[in-house]
Amino acid sequence: MLLDVRKRIREAVTARPWESLRDAVVLTGIMLLAVLMAQHFDIFAFARSFASPRREISPAETVLLCMIGAACVGYFVSRRLREVREDDRRARDAGALASEVQVLRELALRDPLTGLPNRRVLLDALALAAELAPDQNRVHAVFLLDLNGFKGINDRYGHAVGDGVLRAVVERFKNATRADDVFARLGGDEFAALSRNVSEKEARAIGNRFVGALDDSVQVAGVQHAIGVSVGVSLFPADGDTVEKILRHADVAMYCAKSQGQSALVFFSEATADKQPAHTLMA
Repeated sequence: MLLDVRKRIREAVTARPWESLRDAVVLTGIMLLAVLMAQHFDIFAFARSFASPRREISPAETVLLCMIGAACVGYFVSRRLREVREDDRRARDAGALASEVQVLRELALRDPLTGLPNRRVLLDALALAAELAPDQNRVHAVFLLDLNGFKGINDRYGHAVGDGVLRAVVERFKNATRADDVFARLGGDEFAALSRNVSEKEARAIGNRFVGALDDSVQVAGVQHAIGVSVGVSLFPADGDTVEKILRHADVAMYCAKSQGQSALVFFSEATADKQPAHTLMA
């Protein structure tokens, strides 16, 4: 216990050397002043009878000086220990604040309903992918997905059931992606995925898995819900050398898939280039 106190005092002094030096100088001055007063003044009136022609410190004054010295040392030690406790409290508060900030940061990057990364995460991942060229004979594939028939489920059964359908669909889509793919919810019934360093054949296989994931109906609240998905794909750098172009072309391809009236996978090409997308992903 004593060793622990000594260690904490030493740490406190080391952490605040100038404050410790200031306190030591002030307390030493107080002790010296007390000694001088004891030598030149009769502190205790009753001690006069014990005083010799040459003033000496009486036993009672010695006790008082010891008490003053002990008080100074006690004050110094207690101040250092109090500072250690304050440092510990600030460190705990800073740690708690950092944890809260980290949680808030993670929440800001997550879709609250599905737990998927949100639009911001996708755009950051796309920006990074655009700076890192794919390997030879490889591409970065961007998939935009829009559910077919979801609005009817929401209108007929309500948002609670609609949310359940979205969560079930997300679990199926997750199985279609690779472990290092970025799969995000953009909002509503729209999703996106980024698959880096894939061949065009692999990109088509991933897209087909998205479509196939909804071949079977989704059961939520005891009801089977038939739902489909339109998937548009653009490839970097073949279909564009910037994030904006890649997203716009994926949006065009998805719009073409949507126009087919059933689940479909469409890759961007010159044949789809004149189609107008229904919206802009960058908004």
